[in-house]
Amino acid sequence: MGILAFLILGLIAGAIAKAILPGRQGGGWLGALVCGVIGALLGGWIGSALFGEGVDKFFSLSSWLLAIGGALIVLVVWGFISGRGSRANR
Repeated sequence: MGILAFLILGLIAGAIAKAILPGRQGGGWLGALVCGVIGALLGGWIGSALFGEGVDKFFSLSSWLLAIGGALIVLVVWGFISGRGSRANR
C-alpha cells in the first residue's frame, strides 16, 4: 500500500474511531489523521503479532478493522494521558 493510500486509510479510520468512542475529542481532521495513522500502525503491528494479518491492502476488511481498532486504542490511551478519561463530565 502506498503512502497516500495509508494516509487516506488513517484519516477515515481515525474519523470512524472518533465517532465510535463517546465523549469529546478535539483535534479536528488533523487529529483524526494523526490518530488514524498511529492507530493503523499499532493495529497492523498487533494484527501481525497475534493473527498473522497486517495492514497491507487498502480494500481488505481486516486492514480496516485493524486500523479502526488501533485508532480506538490510541484514543483511549490519549484520553488517559491528557486527563480526559475519568474527569470528562465534571
